[in-house]
Amino acid sequence: MEVSKQWFKDWFNSPYYHLLYSNRDEKEAAAFIDKLIAYLRPRPGSFMLDVACGKGRHAQLLADRGFDVTGIDLSIESILAAKKRENDHLHFYQHDMRLPFRINYFDVAFNFFTSFGYFATPRENNNALRTIAQALKPGGRLMLDYLNSTFVEAHLVPHEVLEKDRVVFDIHRAVKDHKFIKEIRILDREKPARATFTECVNAFTLADFERMFALQGLKLLDTFGDYYFNAYSAQHSPRLILLAEKQ
Repeated sequence: MEVSKQWFKDWFNSPYYHLLYSNRDEKEAAAFIDKLIAYLRPRPGSFMLDVACGKGRHAQLLADRGFDVTGIDLSIESILAAKKRENDHLHFYQHDMRLPFRINYFDVAFNFFTSFGYFATPRENNNALRTIAQALKPGGRLMLDYLNSTFVEAHLVPHEVLEKDRVVFDIHRAVKDHKFIKEIRILDREKPARATFTECVNAFTLADFERMFALQGLKLLDTFGDYYFNAYSAQHSPRLILLAEKQ
């Protein structure tokens, strides 16, 4: 599987990406947001940043609960869709998370659904985390929702075929050089057309995040293993959800 260093630019702007991941549970997302707010207890009107916000569903849920929310994402297609949700307390911008975005401005930052670790070099991943840390006020908090690498590797499905709306997704998965690689071969029966995209996500562990957080002045406060805030277990948890505070 060959992986482009900028694989996310084309894939996240593709309609096939949104079709493949169209089954995400809205009720689960809303319940997770409510649990987050109950845990964090941010003051009303807090300034919040959703990094890699996609089409803005989490950002809108936060704004609906009385917060001033800004979402950023590299994908222009996602941002154009998200902008349809905008109001006085909900704002969206196309932006590369590796580049600075406001300084000491936000009370809370979120990074949902493994929207980190895409980049080819440690420097780029550290730059992305630096963007988030710099955007937070001192004492501001970050919630980063990542896959649990140990669990994912142990339960990896090497091959599966899915079909949605007459589009066939032939998916191959592998672990190589501490990265999860997913090759997605697409057959669109309506056109017909074929395309291939490849996802590549770093297999970061809790220890990796502790090191990266320390470099950016972020103190790890807590970890959870799923969207119901159960305790994190490297062997049994599907997610690695980290909560940190800017020092």
